[in-house]
Amino acid sequence: MWSAMDGATKPPMDGFTGVFLILCLPSPIPPIVETPGRAPDQTTNRIEAMNFTEASLFWGFLLVYGVVMYVLSPKSKNANSFYKGADDQGNPVGQWSLTASIFISWIFAKSVTNAANLGAAYGVVGGLAYASYWLSIPVAGYVIYLIRTQTGARSLQDFLTSRFGRLAGLAFAAAILIRLYNEVWSNTAVVGGYFGLPGEWEYYAAAMLFTVFTLAYSLKGGLRSSIFTDVIQAFVFVFFVGAVLFFIVPANDTSALLSNGKFRLDAGFDLLLVALLQLFSYPFHDPVLTDRGFVNKEKTMLRSFVVAGLLGFVAVFIFSLVGVHARLNGIEAMGNAPAAVGQSLGLAALFFMSVVMMTSAGSTLDSTFTSLAKSLAVDLPRLARRAKERLPSIRVGAVVMVVFAFLGNLPMFAGTDILKATTISGTMVMGLAPVFLFYGFTRWSPWSFHLSFWTGLGLGVLLAMGLIPASWAIGDGKYAMLLGVNAWGFLICSAGFFVPLVLRRLAGRSLAAGEA
Repeated sequence: MWSAMDGATKPPMDGFTGVFLILCLPSPIPPIVETPGRAPDQTTNRIEAMNFTEASLFWGFLLVYGVVMYVLSPKSKNANSFYKGADDQGNPVGQWSLTASIFISWIFAKSVTNAANLGAAYGVVGGLAYASYWLSIPVAGYVIYLIRTQTGARSLQDFLTSRFGRLAGLAFAAAILIRLYNEVWSNTAVVGGYFGLPGEWEYYAAAMLFTVFTLAYSLKGGLRSSIFTDVIQAFVFVFFVGAVLFFIVPANDTSALLSNGKFRLDAGFDLLLVALLQLFSYPFHDPVLTDRGFVNKEKTMLRSFVVAGLLGFVAVFIFSLVGVHARLNGIEAMGNAPAAVGQSLGLAALFFMSVVMMTSAGSTLDSTFTSLAKSLAVDLPRLARRAKERLPSIRVGAVVMVVFAFLGNLPMFAGTDILKATTISGTMVMGLAPVFLFYGFTRWSPWSFHLSFWTGLGLGVLLAMGLIPASWAIGDGKYAMLLGVNAWGFLICSAGFFVPLVLRRLAGRSLAAGEA
């Protein structure tokens, strides 16, 4: 009935073949447990076939979900509504709608799976480590608040171009476009995996049907319909996570469930430290998140980001208890703890798990379509200075969505592994941290951006290729090297950011001394 895709159990691929996928994959870190004696492309959790009742339940929900989302989503009548989420009268998104949208659009289908896998591997320490990434949402909100109030920028591309030059804006745009491209296939494939194995018609049919439904209501309203449906999806997600907990909590001693795990570097604590280091870089290369930082007044936006980040932290940690349940009860996660636990608890629990995955994937996918439309129809033309201040027509953004709905699913048909090599995603963009943390030290310094950004990218490539010296590792846990690269890398990238500023100041003093 259900198939779990556990290619994520393999460590990152070697060489440059992984760089395109590694750079901006949506999930910051990989799932955990490698299955002994089993090739990473094999399926480990699967019920052999759907009977009529099961097929009716799963396919029926997918059809009802798509129709309901399309019927309820509002239609955008102007470009301001389509690209910026305003209503027909031009009013911006409300605070609580924006909060719900940020909350659910950052809970990827893979994210909840990863959280449960980490819980299965390391107990609550693993869950806390993964949930900590959601604390980067308030960090991003505060930085965007400062950027908007201090510089008047209308987008991160505007800000980067004004402080670091057009090449900096283009490099940043390329990074986020690669990430957005990967968001498409990686989320549709998760949904397809609940209906069949890769290679089976059910897998591809479910993934493409899900794509068509999401594309339909995204075309109808753009960012406005994305935010509106996010509110619905957030409530559905919370309800069914609660339903899952109804199965999990009574089956365990609560104190054991909440205390399992040890805060040691070799027991998941190294990953928690990685997450804390990446708080200052990871969120900024996700336009699904950062685009929402410019759709309302600054203080309203900041409150939404803070509340959404805290709620996301709690929700992801709670779902990681699914994995802790597996750990306590001897259930083999096999690369997909929600699947294993769902099967052990029966059809109802498995169905609830699938609803959680579909709603989280849907909220991410519609946000991806709208971010692609804005990036390619609005931001890039402005960056190339070939567009007026007026927003383009809705038709331009709609064409972008349709094209990427097709192109974005090609890797799925090619058999690309969904979560392979996601370890390096946050590492490769570590060079963004100094740019957004220390921009106040300069009004114009292109070299500061490039020395920081490309150094981080280079370290990510070297890590993917296994070329980082072993001496960089901190501790002896699974993520010792990842922690070392992020810690030392942050210092190196920060040094790269400040070198041009120091040299400029020294050159100025030398010139002043010569004139004297």
